[in-house]
Amino acid sequence: MIPKTKLRESIFRHLDGITIAPVAINLKDKGVLEHLLKVKKTTLSEITTEFKANEGYMNVALRLLASQGFLAYHADNSTNTVTVTTNNTTEFAFSLVPLYKDVVELLNTTDVFTSNTITAESIEKLEPLFNTYTRNCNLTFNDNATLKAIQEQILMHIEGYLVAPLIVSLGMSGMFHKYFMETSFRAEEFHKNPEAFAKMLNFFTYLGWFTEKKGNYQFTEDGLFFAKRATAYGVTVSYLPMFKHMESLLFGDPNEMRDIAVNEDEIHVNREMNVWGSGGAHATYFKVIDEIIIELFNKPIQEQPKGILDMGCGNGAFLQHIFDVIERQTLRGKMLDEYPLFLVGVDYNQAALKVTRANLIKADIWAKVIWGDIGNPDALALDLTENYNIDLKDLLNVRTFLDHNRIWEEPKTRTPGRISNSTGAFAHRGRHLTNNEVEDNLLMHFNKWAPYVHKFGLLMIELHTVAPQLTAANLGSTAATAYDATHGFSDQYIVEIDVLHKVAAEAGLQPDMDYFRKFPNTDYATVSINLLKG
Repeated sequence: MIPKTKLRESIFRHLDGITIAPVAINLKDKGVLEHLLKVKKTTLSEITTEFKANEGYMNVALRLLASQGFLAYHADNSTNTVTVTTNNTTEFAFSLVPLYKDVVELLNTTDVFTSNTITAESIEKLEPLFNTYTRNCNLTFNDNATLKAIQEQILMHIEGYLVAPLIVSLGMSGMFHKYFMETSFRAEEFHKNPEAFAKMLNFFTYLGWFTEKKGNYQFTEDGLFFAKRATAYGVTVSYLPMFKHMESLLFGDPNEMRDIAVNEDEIHVNREMNVWGSGGAHATYFKVIDEIIIELFNKPIQEQPKGILDMGCGNGAFLQHIFDVIERQTLRGKMLDEYPLFLVGVDYNQAALKVTRANLIKADIWAKVIWGDIGNPDALALDLTENYNIDLKDLLNVRTFLDHNRIWEEPKTRTPGRISNSTGAFAHRGRHLTNNEVEDNLLMHFNKWAPYVHKFGLLMIELHTVAPQLTAANLGSTAATAYDATHGFSDQYIVEIDVLHKVAAEAGLQPDMDYFRKFPNTDYATVSINLLKG
């Protein structure tokens, strides 16, 4: 049995591969990698001009390579200049990029990696890749330990493509039900084409996830580890439809997906899969939120908010959960007749509002469920006052992984002399956004909300970026590369924790350090929980 630390490392490396492979192949095919080896040191601006690229997304791509240790990346926020430099492993790493070709071609030309279901046809297309992988992609491992580690790194990226979409599909379809996890089973019990399904199970058996005896399969301890963590793959895999468009994002029309999506909804992400993955992956953070909610609603009644507003309420599950915690575990829960709890669910998506209303009614929870834009709290406050006689200032505002997904607005004012501390790479429709611009935009965002959250606060779970050299030094311990890719190419703005705190302070909002948490509790944390108050 492999140590759990190594298994956990495999998950992070699989997620790295899902995002790195299509980026690296496109940069190779366009000659960018060869150019970098030739010039050794260059700027983002020079590469953009040389290859007629979309500067914003090219910046994201180069930073991703640096996060894997393949380049050195430096953003000088005083001059708004990005410089990339080759290092002593660049040439060797770039020589292995062709190994990504088969998985990227399958991604681009089929729905094998983007479908919620596993068909016999999908497995037939995967079988040659399974066979190649079992031969270590025909690699002869290098005697040099550093170079061998890069070969193993690339192989784990490829393995990520071969297992991550499959494990997500199996998880969503119910294969990781207790029955299958605790007993042996045959391929025909789960799939109408058992012969094809067995080929996939045999590959998992090669990886050590199953044992097989006379056609009966059973999870190993290692296999159970991955099965129980299937949702950890869900969010990154849900963005694979976006990675099909990598050539257009980097070198073509950066609006291609949005133009196609005029009559379709979110073609860049499989939203059903995204929600499924989020639900499982966020459970750890919600436990911490529970502790904070219990403490806040155990305070003297005059110190408690009148209610809670969940911006980006999704399907209403988080709002329902918070109500249950307050009702069952706090002093306020015993006083609801005398001091009713105002619950407000807000979302930009009308379909989400419809689902939230239905779910809260089914749970017998009174709540107002209304449309709102995170970028316009003034309009939301007016709506609440005029139509529901609720003062937004009297509510505790809660958010889960939402503030970084605000719609981009040009900062109305620029902070004189601002030099950002961020190492991030940000874009809007392919345009390069400087880190100084992103900080000013975040300040504008917090300034909009500050008047409404000074009293009871903004309780937020937020995602963060990590400096690429720090990510590269901790490969296998962080999903930072995957987060930077999925968010960078979809115009979302994840900044470092210290940058979030600094800009919030500029808006007069300070994190209550009694409630502050970061995950993992290291200098490469990618998630934080904050209660920001005036």
